[in-house]
Amino acid sequence: MSGVNAQMTGEIAGGRTGLPARQEAAARDIIARMRLSARNRLVGTITEIKLGDIMAHVTIKVGEHLIESVITRRSAEEMSLHLGDTVAAVIKSTEVMVEKA
Repeated sequence: MSGVNAQMTGEIAGGRTGLPARQEAAARDIIARMRLSARNRLVGTITEIKLGDIMAHVTIKVGEHLIESVITRRSAEEMSLHLGDTVAAVIKSTEVMVEKA
């Protein structure tokens, strides 16, 4: 388990996420239902959804940070994503690039 996932999972299990109780319960449910090989999950709240003809741009607030993802419009509609929904950004990558600021 990655450090990020262990921290987030531990915070969720211990009730220390700072999320309202309803969102915290939803986050625990998301983690319990996941059956993916990816282990980096950042639970947050959808703050913006822009639907295009084919793609959807979803912005998720995780703590003080924003995660942006582009998914198919069909996936967004099938998941019935709405502003304020609690979701998990699942990160699976074989490469992470770092740039010195």
